Amino acid sequence: MLTLDANGLSNEESFTGTPDSVVGEKIVAAHFPAGAGNPLVVVGKADHATQISTAMSSVKGIASVAEPQTSGGLAYIEGTMTDAVDTQAAKDTVDRVRAAVHAVDGADALAGGGAAIVLDTQRASNHDNKVIIPVVLAVVLLILALLLRALVAPVMLVATVVLSFGAALGISSLVFHHLLGFDGADSSLPLFVFVFLVALGIDYNIFLMTRVHEESKVHGTRRGALIGVAATGGVITSAGLVLAGTFAVLATMPVVAFAEIGIAVALGVLLDTIVVRSVLVTALNLDIGRHLWWPSKLAQKRDPAPEALGDPEPERALAGN
Repeated sequence: MLTLDANGLSNEESFTGTPDSVVGEKIVAAHFPAGAGNPLVVVGKADHATQISTAMSSVKGIASVAEPQTSGGLAYIEGTMTDAVDTQAAKDTVDRVRAAVHAVDGADALAGGGAAIVLDTQRASNHDNKVIIPVVLAVVLLILALLLRALVAPVMLVATVVLSFGAALGISSLVFHHLLGFDGADSSLPLFVFVFLVALGIDYNIFLMTRVHEESKVHGTRRGALIGVAATGGVITSAGLVLAGTFAVLATMPVVAFAEIGIAVALGVLLDTIVVRSVLVTALNLDIGRHLWWPSKLAQKRDPAPEALGDPEPERALAGN
């Protein structure tokens, strides 16, 4: 997962083929400054146009600055960058230009344009990852705690979802780099994959664990876990296969960002339904036992002895079914 380069894709990297826009971009870059077709734009107060233009011209990475255009008390200034707008060098130039024009006292200058949009989108995605993911997990944890009347089980279930998400991103990173030859990933990929997998994973968790909770009241946690997975496993796995196939269709699209989302979500759903929900969660149920339901009264309910159930080997019988 740590090798996943989700820092955005250049125009060339955004397509599985070579569309006309990529060809045209290469031709322009061969004869003109790479940023000629998508200038950096600065808007500020008209009476500071000269100072803004001078500040822009002094910035490394700016090839030329056009004459300011003024209207309604504002000045519009275009600067041609030496680098293509979707490169890291262009993003660095945007930061330098913003620092330079912001230093012009009273100009109230703002820098935009294609490179600025790419940079701001990347930073917004990074911010969303740090804020939205923890908030979603906290809300999911609260819902599970209210549903199961426990704290240990919800924490365990959320942990399995996070583990499944991390494993899906890790496997996807290997597939992107070594099988498909993608150079990176869109900055929004982690968040999209997280939202899809958490929504589906928690849905399956609720389906499984509510049944385990009901059965545990009657049969004890160990037998309840086996009854729960036997009763819901087929439905969960079938639903997972259908969803994985649906998302995998996105991999056929010529847009890399959509293909990556489809592949990552499909892999995550398969992991979630076949490994995590059917094996890992059930194994944890058996290992943790009645303590799953702490602090509810169900945590104090001990599992009955196998002979008391009228079946000397209930676990093996249920597992066989």
